[in-house]
Amino acid sequence: MYLTIEDALTIYPLSEGKLTAGRSGLNRIVKSVNVMDAPDISDWVREGDILFTTAYLIKDNPADGVRLLQKLVDKGAAGIGIKLGRFWASVPDEMLQEADRLGFPLIELPFPFTFSDQMKGLFNAELQKNTLLLQNVLDKQKELIRFALSPVDTGRLFDRIREILGVPLAVTGMRGQTLFSTLTTDEMQLLKKRQLKDTPQWLRCEQGRLLCVPLKSPGQEHDFNSRAIFRLPPGIPMKEEEGLYHQAAEIIGYHLNAVERNDLTQSTQNEFAAMLKNYLKQQVSAEELVACASSHGIPFGTGSFQCVLTTCDPEYTGRADHLLKSVKQEFHYHPMLKDLSPLHFQLEDTILSIFPSELPRSSGKLPQLLTRVFFELASKAGRHLRMTVSHIKTRPDQLEAAYRECQNARDTAARLNLDAFVVEFANVEISYIFQSVPVHKMRQFVEMALAPLQDRAPDSAQELLRTLELYMANNGQIHETAKQLFIHRNTAAYRLEKISELLQVDFKDYHHLLRLKLVLMFRDMLRT
Repeated sequence: MYLTIEDALTIYPLSEGKLTAGRSGLNRIVKSVNVMDAPDISDWVREGDILFTTAYLIKDNPADGVRLLQKLVDKGAAGIGIKLGRFWASVPDEMLQEADRLGFPLIELPFPFTFSDQMKGLFNAELQKNTLLLQNVLDKQKELIRFALSPVDTGRLFDRIREILGVPLAVTGMRGQTLFSTLTTDEMQLLKKRQLKDTPQWLRCEQGRLLCVPLKSPGQEHDFNSRAIFRLPPGIPMKEEEGLYHQAAEIIGYHLNAVERNDLTQSTQNEFAAMLKNYLKQQVSAEELVACASSHGIPFGTGSFQCVLTTCDPEYTGRADHLLKSVKQEFHYHPMLKDLSPLHFQLEDTILSIFPSELPRSSGKLPQLLTRVFFELASKAGRHLRMTVSHIKTRPDQLEAAYRECQNARDTAARLNLDAFVVEFANVEISYIFQSVPVHKMRQFVEMALAPLQDRAPDSAQELLRTLELYMANNGQIHETAKQLFIHRNTAAYRLEKISELLQVDFKDYHHLLRLKLVLMFRDMLRT
């Protein structure tokens, strides 16, 4: 990283000089030193130059000095040092005022030292600083290599890289979701507002600069919206230092993709994955599966569990693989899921997950937790993505039953055309059981039960039926029913009284409620 004017003023013998104007430009970067020995020197000045002069060429006309300052600023120079005592006793006020206005540092150089003394001091200081910086970069690079070659705890992946680099870090996933961040909220908002490129990109922020590096995946230039973002202090980093952050991004990208490569079911050579598939085909026993899990240190068969089956519609043109990859990324890295120690296995175009039945109190029930975590993804995918949840099982030999429950819940939800992204088998179990009832009997039962409502005017009948459906779906909660209908609670209560009167049902009677549940369920099944 280059010196600033403020840094340069601390280096002997330039430290013997005096900053007389342009203090607001102390953070200007010094890349090189130039000496003024020609009238057209401003044509040869490069960005980052600090210009040393005796003021010989401008000694008779301070206005030339003012114009020189303006040209140097236009060129992006770092500052100017004037050696007094030979041609000027002091810098003209016009130049001082212009330097202050431009924020361009103007330094009175110490008379006893030659330009070469000061250039040598700056060169040695820059060399020493760069040497230390390169050594620091090398040390960090060694740490990154050791880390990359060692077994990685995915839960500590991002934290460990941040510790090695010593800078704030953020990592975004395939959909731009935040997987990890030690950046400020304002900085994360800045990233969301900017149109990020598919190539490394710099963004200015209040505390420095953000380096955004797309994370590469095998076979493609970058992994959709996956990025590593590093906040660097103000200034221009050396190429070697910048390369360190690109190296860290490659390691992050590799390990994100290693989730898929190293997933148990991704390897046909993995004994447990093969054993699981054979178990679900009823070719091996549960005892053999548990023994295999134990030999591989896989936490299965030691407690109660719940199964979740994630299904992606294969007709989701060109996006099915991407969708499943996004789900797996969330399973492994989402802070609300990664500490639950679930197991995930890809079975063709589905993911079978085994969660412990006892979750932290803050997580709530598993279906609600999954709904919160995957809400955004499910909203974008629509009905192309569905998760189904089994009953809680207490024995390992019930794994197949749990898997079948998830499959049955998925098929029943599709048949009933349900909108819910997460479907519990418990909520569609009755529909599954009654699916063998002949269609003509279902229709006869529904028409007979709902005739008093359907005989009313179409608008009124539709209004009452919708109220009844929501009331039953909300387990008899009038307040929630009214809320979803956008009506007052008293209006909902009035409609329910009317329904009770027309259908001759008592909403407090269990048998009447069961009959209504079957009527509405059959009605939904007949729609498909």
